[in-house]
Amino acid sequence: MTALTDRTDDRWDDGFIARSRPRPVDAGEEDAAEAGDEGDEALVRAVSGAGSDGGKSTAPPLSPEAQALRQRLDALRQLVGLSRTRLDGKTLAEAGRVLDEAAARRGLSPQHTVVAIAGATGSGKSTLFNSLAGVQISETGLRRPTTAAPIACSWSDGAAGLLDRLEIPGRLRRRPRETSEAEALRGMVLVDLPDLDSALGAHRDHVDRVLALVDAVVWVVDPEKYADAVLHERYLRPLAGHAEVTFVVLNQVDRLPGEAADLVLDDLRRLLDEDGIALGEHGEPGATVLGLSALTGDGVGELRELLGQFTQEKGAATRRISADVDRAAVRLRPLYVADGHAGPEIGETARAEFEDRLAEAVGACAAGLAAERAWRRNAGKACGTPWLRLWRWYEGRRAPRTLAGLAALAAIGGRGQAVPQAPVEEEVTARQRVEQAVRVVADEAVAGLPQPWAQAVRETAVRGADGLPEALDEIAVTLGAAVAVPNAKPPRPAWWPVAVLTQAAMTLLQIFGGLWLVGQIVGVLEPKLMPPVLLMVAGIIGGPLVEWACSIAARGPARRYGQDAERKLREAAAGCGRARVLEPVAAELLRYREVREQYATVAAGGSRLSTTRQ
Repeated sequence: MTALTDRTDDRWDDGFIARSRPRPVDAGEEDAAEAGDEGDEALVRAVSGAGSDGGKSTAPPLSPEAQALRQRLDALRQLVGLSRTRLDGKTLAEAGRVLDEAAARRGLSPQHTVVAIAGATGSGKSTLFNSLAGVQISETGLRRPTTAAPIACSWSDGAAGLLDRLEIPGRLRRRPRETSEAEALRGMVLVDLPDLDSALGAHRDHVDRVLALVDAVVWVVDPEKYADAVLHERYLRPLAGHAEVTFVVLNQVDRLPGEAADLVLDDLRRLLDEDGIALGEHGEPGATVLGLSALTGDGVGELRELLGQFTQEKGAATRRISADVDRAAVRLRPLYVADGHAGPEIGETARAEFEDRLAEAVGACAAGLAAERAWRRNAGKACGTPWLRLWRWYEGRRAPRTLAGLAALAAIGGRGQAVPQAPVEEEVTARQRVEQAVRVVADEAVAGLPQPWAQAVRETAVRGADGLPEALDEIAVTLGAAVAVPNAKPPRPAWWPVAVLTQAAMTLLQIFGGLWLVGQIVGVLEPKLMPPVLLMVAGIIGGPLVEWACSIAARGPARRYGQDAERKLREAAAGCGRARVLEPVAAELLRYREVREQYATVAAGGSRLSTTRQ
């Protein structure tokens, strides 16, 4: 590597920063070096939004683009935090890298713009690097590869932290020749990279590492290899979203005769358009494309002017980080956005069907019918004739003599206590109904969701369904027994005592008429056949009429009692289902809505931040 030496007194202007003997360090470089050594503090300052001074001085107000970028980075950070338990680490690695690099860059000097010069073998990028610096810094020649490691040239002090981040050692840090043209590039840090198509893997690793960290890139191509597949497929196409911080320079135009340079430039623009790179033509934001000759200096002045204007804007770092966020948002889109899905929720219809299936599983309808029958049965007992009650009592006494009664006695008197159990088929059927209900409501909830979140919702529903059949069985035992057991006493309406007294009066009429008739027969009373017979007939006919009227009157209350019992059992089953399945699923959908909102904020800058560069 060669260098030009021109000393006057103790000053030096040969382009070297690293010297064999110590030299005085000004306050700006010392602060920058401390910032480069304290990486952890820089990260903390970046997260909190402080400047490179550690927050000791008042930071300059942020531009609208920087404020928008800060909001997007905060949203991306929250997005990653909310998604860690739902997505694997590899999926979020790109977003995490963007956050780390953004934090590191924001913690360093905002007054500098780091520009890399990249190109293939023989493109003349080192010659262009030296031409811009005005001094022979990067070695040039026919031997390939010539540039073995990144070389940096800084037009102003205070860039030590940025160069440390690029891992450029002090011996490869240079300064340009101090000229009037160099003043226009103050604040720029230019990095000459090894050949991107070098046969040495270490060289390509240097290129990939530095390209991920710089603020802008000048791609240098030559008339022979401007359409090289390695350049377009590996670098330009993946970085298509970084058009605003991209310069594409066609070098060696002095080798093209006549209008051939314009034809090659037009073809280069066509290839860039196919790569998806927006071209900054007619004042629109995008990549800058121009032709020059680094050897003769033709067009180098125009590139220097564009780079000077680009550096003075001090927005390259913001645009680069924003483009990185755009690329991360595009890659994350399938994980957070489902096309055609308005919003995840459990509809009222799905909720109602879920509750209906749970009610069916616990037998709410059957329990309601049993409660209604029990109410009417008790009404019949209370309002029936005494003779009917006596007959029912007799039937109850002789019931053990029947086959069913003998079987019950055998079970009671057996060696072990008989424990009533539901048939296995019935239990399986009820469990299948519950599982079907959970599966249907989960399918309704995940309709249109991205696959990772749909899987998370389904897993939440399955976890909630674990133990749900047992809980419903307990509800059926505790609440259903109150209406299913025949000996249970439902509440009586106010008209029951009147019906009972009327039935008792009909019975007394029968008894009184019968005694009167018996007295006449034995000769104790005066024979008058008609009155006792009428009393007996009135009692005999009135009793069944009262019972019939009571049965008619009991239909409405019995139905309401059964419906109330069904409603209680249904509400209990629905409450259990909501607590175990619906609420956890709704919470998972709420989390998805939160990350969806954060993703919308992250992707809001996808239209590209505008630039004033013409």
